[in-house]
Amino acid sequence: MMMELIAEGSTLTQVGMVALPLVGSVLLTYAVFSLVKDLRKVETRRVSDRLRENEGGMTDQSVEKATRASILRQKHEAESAIAAAMAKMSVIAALQRMLDQANLPWSASRTLIHLIGLSAVAFIVTNFMKLDMWVSISLGVGLLVLPLVAIFIRRKMRLNKFLNQLPDVFELMSQALRAGHSLPNAILLISQQLPDPVRSEFARVFHEQNLGIKVEDALRSMAKRIGMMDVSFFVTAVCIQRQTGGDLAEVLDNISGVIRERIKLFGMVKALTAEGRLSGWVLLALPMVVFVLELVVNPNYANALLDTEMGNYMLIAGAIMQILGLAMIQKIVNIKV
Repeated sequence: MMMELIAEGSTLTQVGMVALPLVGSVLLTYAVFSLVKDLRKVETRRVSDRLRENEGGMTDQSVEKATRASILRQKHEAESAIAAAMAKMSVIAALQRMLDQANLPWSASRTLIHLIGLSAVAFIVTNFMKLDMWVSISLGVGLLVLPLVAIFIRRKMRLNKFLNQLPDVFELMSQALRAGHSLPNAILLISQQLPDPVRSEFARVFHEQNLGIKVEDALRSMAKRIGMMDVSFFVTAVCIQRQTGGDLAEVLDNISGVIRERIKLFGMVKALTAEGRLSGWVLLALPMVVFVLELVVNPNYANALLDTEMGNYMLIAGAIMQILGLAMIQKIVNIKV
């Protein structure tokens, strides 16, 4: 039975050696084509910006220029057939939302194609260099997964920072409304007085309503883009007040107080679950540390995993199980507040 599994593994390896170079070549060609196309668009955009400059040499602020560009960016661009077909997939929609939440002006379909092409090229190059199969697979998977992990971490940090800024946003907005400002002017004040990421999001809302979109629709778009319950509460309160009337400043003060209490409670939960989160990282690092020590202390024993095909498969399976275990522990200690 073991010999049959090894034979099947060898067959899959041979099929991969034939199919992956073809797939990698196609994706590499498309990646180079997309890169050249993007560079040409950058040059065209620079020329257009230069032609639109005022005669007095006045330039817009970087925040405003970035906000206006984000409103008109890649969602309505004419894409290739491959990118257009991939855009219909739910995975691409989720990735595009993650890129928007991370404030990265990239197209999800192109990003995924580039990552797959880079992973395939790395796998092919390492095979031509006669490296072990587990090295090729690990490098290919790493180049595909690690950028996505970096995007996820950037998104999470930005959303956490946005959440911590929300009480100040609502307090400043309520004070502006009590001082006699309209809602659009209060939004403009927030985009001018507070730092990112609140500045960029509310600046986008202000510029969208300047372009003719209703304030309610612009706020709903922000709530959908951010995907946070607290922002949805705020948008719902604004929409109800715009339809039925009432004291929006008082409502914003109440929402601000609730969010501050939720942030305090989340801090307490995070402190109480710190031991569980640390245990997950320790359990992830411990097998790797033991394996490295075993390579130093008893190389003949540890090299059985490196020099044999079955050992390579066991290493890959162990790494996958370690990552799944860490994900399960993080899921357990991630308590919703």
